[in-house]
Amino acid sequence: MRPASQGFRWPPGRRAAVSLTFDDARLSQVDVGIPVLDRHGIRGTFYVLPGNMRRRLRGWRAAVARGHEIGNHTVNHPCTGTFAWVKPENALERYTLARMEAELLRANLELREALGVRPTSFAYCCCQTFVGTGAQVRSYVPLVAKHFAVGRSGVSDAHNRPGRVDLAQVWSSAIDNRTFAEVRALIDAAVADGGWLVLVGHEVGRAGGTLTTTAAVLARVCAHLAARPEIWTDTVSAIGQHVRSAAGS
Repeated sequence: MRPASQGFRWPPGRRAAVSLTFDDARLSQVDVGIPVLDRHGIRGTFYVLPGNMRRRLRGWRAAVARGHEIGNHTVNHPCTGTFAWVKPENALERYTLARMEAELLRANLELREALGVRPTSFAYCCCQTFVGTGAQVRSYVPLVAKHFAVGRSGVSDAHNRPGRVDLAQVWSSAIDNRTFAEVRALIDAAVADGGWLVLVGHEVGRAGGTLTTTAAVLARVCAHLAARPEIWTDTVSAIGQHVRSAAGS
């Protein structure tokens, strides 16, 4: 298979990269997910909603101390108002660029005050990158590029080609509700192509839940990655920084 991009090089001994990411600061991430990552020596990226974070503040502070990345995921989790569960005031159709920028900065401030970190990566809520409606629709990708080194974007089954990827719109693939074999196939495809696979989860626990990665699948994925030294498994910001510097060299 053709390499991800000519001229790009991963660090010595590495053929591809994988980032494990989780959204919303759900309780199960602290209670179940982070201990699994820690047992395998893997650093994850957690896109944290400040309100949810406060329900397990001690756990999130411990996660930071162990090297996990805390990313920005806004304050109110705005998504399209087409979803019935989205409050009207939090619909992206009612947002402006100014309001979105203010919310991104507010989330950064709240995370810094609570956890002592300044987020350098961001995850688009519902993988949606717009504000407004009709002729007034605007992309807020430029705001993410302005304030963050990396923006994690839409869910697909494609990995990123590191010499070509727009770091403000990095592709991601779901790990939720998948078997280990399905996740391994995504990993193998990234390795064959020299790519960067970003996996996205939400709840971590038992099978059957909506947007849930089972603890068993997560443990098998972590063990698999830990056993493959040719794969660089690290946070979104760590890998993104290398992609930026190596692609520009």
